[in-house]
Amino acid sequence: MILLLLSIAIKAQERLGFDELYENTGVLGLSFSQKVKSLSNKKVVIDGFMAPPLKVGANFFVLTKAPMALCPFCSSDTDWSEDILVVYLKKRQIFVQHNAIIQVKGVLEYGSWTDNESGFVSLLRLRDAVFEEK
Repeated sequence: MILLLLSIAIKAQERLGFDELYENTGVLGLSFSQKVKSLSNKKVVIDGFMAPPLKVGANFFVLTKAPMALCPFCSSDTDWSEDILVVYLKKRQIFVQHNAIIQVKGVLEYGSWTDNESGFVSLLRLRDAVFEEK
C-alpha cells in the first residue's frame, strides 16, 4: 500500500528539465516541447537556480538553468530566454542565494501571459509553487 501511494505521488509531480522545455522547429526556431504541452496545468518538479528577485517581498522569482548574478526577466516575451521560467509562489518564502541549487514544485503553464500586479510578461511559468534547497 505504501509503495502504491508513493508511486501515485511521484506520478502526480512529473520531473522536468530545462533541456526539455523547447524543441527546435527549424526555420521557425524554438517552440514549446511536446512534454511541456502534455504537462500543461499539471504539477511538475524542476531543479535550477533562483535569479536575484526584482523586489524585496515579491511572491515570484525567475528560475534559471545556471546561476545568474542579475535577474534575466525581460519586459517582453520576444526577448524570452529558453533557459528561464517564472515561479509564482503559493506563499512567500525566504529567497536563497543565486548560486544555491533549488528544487521547485508547482503547476506548469505555457504561453504569453502578463501579470496584472507587476506587468511582467512570461512565456513559461509555475504557479502555486514551493521550493527548497537541495
